[in-house]
Amino acid sequence: MSLLSPLEMLYKWESELPNKIYMRQPIDGAYHTLTWKETATEVRKMAAVLKGLNLPPESKIGLLSKNCMHWILADYAIMMSGHISVPMYPNLKDTSIRQIMDHSGAKVLFVGKLDDYPSMKPGVADDVYCISFPHYPHTEYDQWDDLTAKVEPISENVVQPPEAMVTIIYTSGTTGMPKGVMHKYHNFSFAATHALGTIGLNSDDTFFSYLPLCHIAEKLLVEMGGLYTGGRVDFAESLESFAQNLAYSSPTVFLGVPRIWTKFQQGILGKLPQKKMDMLLGIPIISGLIKKKIRKGLGMNNAKNVFTGAAPTPTALIEWFAKLGINIQEAYAMTENCCYSHVTLKDKIKIGYVGAALPYCDVKLSEEQEILIKHEALMDGYYKEPEITAETMVDGWLRTGDKGEIDSEGFLKITGRVKDLFKTSKAKYVAPSPIELKLSVNNDIEQICVVGIGLPQPIALINLSLDAQKKDKSVVEAGLIETLEKVNPVLDHHEQLTKIVVLKDEWTVENGLITPTMKVKRGELEKIHTPKYEGWYESEGTIVWE
Repeated sequence: MSLLSPLEMLYKWESELPNKIYMRQPIDGAYHTLTWKETATEVRKMAAVLKGLNLPPESKIGLLSKNCMHWILADYAIMMSGHISVPMYPNLKDTSIRQIMDHSGAKVLFVGKLDDYPSMKPGVADDVYCISFPHYPHTEYDQWDDLTAKVEPISENVVQPPEAMVTIIYTSGTTGMPKGVMHKYHNFSFAATHALGTIGLNSDDTFFSYLPLCHIAEKLLVEMGGLYTGGRVDFAESLESFAQNLAYSSPTVFLGVPRIWTKFQQGILGKLPQKKMDMLLGIPIISGLIKKKIRKGLGMNNAKNVFTGAAPTPTALIEWFAKLGINIQEAYAMTENCCYSHVTLKDKIKIGYVGAALPYCDVKLSEEQEILIKHEALMDGYYKEPEITAETMVDGWLRTGDKGEIDSEGFLKITGRVKDLFKTSKAKYVAPSPIELKLSVNNDIEQICVVGIGLPQPIALINLSLDAQKKDKSVVEAGLIETLEKVNPVLDHHEQLTKIVVLKDEWTVENGLITPTMKVKRGELEKIHTPKYEGWYESEGTIVWE
């Protein structure tokens, strides 16, 4: 099979579907659109601007913005001009921005849709040339429209070599300093062509973009998804308008991290309590109407492929949505394998498993049950980190750091993280992830971290959800005790929890306790709270309030 590069796909739709709308974005409540022809023209203009900067070939160019049309335009323009993109999360601290810009050596930066750029700006060195996106003008910088008005668009169909580097994606840093994952053009050609083909997407599909485009899952499924199918990409304007934007878009393809599905569930139950829902779903004709109304309200009435990933999703949550006719497909991949590993197909859902391996993807388990992956789209390594690369890439296999099981049908179950294992004072090893997943059925819990180094039995540190923070303390406590009483009997004795500790301070990206993709930074929590473990363990009661 001939694999077309991202730029070749852009030229294809520019020629074949010039007047088809490619992107729709709400700005101040009004939708702005770009056709494939308009997209290509804008990309050709900005590529000419970047060429005019006379940078050395394959210079690094930063991208700092929330999802928007110009994020994607800038990404394609960086490709067309022969440079390498360095996308960053739009909620990074200034110190993290400086760290990534310095490490990558980026001297040009696109600055776009951001909530609080003044607090981020100190992370941008004075010698970095910045270009501001339209609609979110950073007046201290040169403006996109002003720059593109002064150039002639690149007329030729530039194609970069398959082995050329296209991007450096910095991981969200659950274990410390973010690492720059290097990917070449071929990786995206391979991953997008085979993944989207396997799922069965085409130009009639609509994608909804709201998860950070600098994250590999959003980049492959949404950005590359639209590009490789000729489908449409819609955007969310803000957190406040998210539900309205999603309902308006009514995408056929949707990716939601587990916390999004929990939020959806809470919103539904806030309007239709569980007892009433169960009663209505038990009435044949009414049941169909209720399901349809809920799906339409969520924007899921046209959804054909509904995915979840990035973290474990509770089985109970997937089963709950299935009763409403929303069949969530778990997927599993990572930045290092270009988001190409395992996916659940809509007609082959096995709850509790993340699907089977995609075509041309080899998978095996090490003696420690670590998941090892091999295919053509693995990273070229970590930028400027040969030693860490050598530890991660062994004999052509990617060490994922995740533990798993593979059943007789080839379906993969994630059972934990290799490095997250800890030993109790009884010399018993505990894998926290499966326990955390079981506890997460309690919607009062926003984040969980099961710990216990040096303790006889594990304990759970939790962060309460916003809804739980508004409830009476005794009600929350009773719910936590009930959850613990259900979870402990299904755990091995050495895994059973003796305490749930409710921490008073939120875990946020800003205080460094969660990553931009909402994963808990276990090491950072441990640094702060390990000295308190023994006191909490010895205290009275099952629930401890910090």
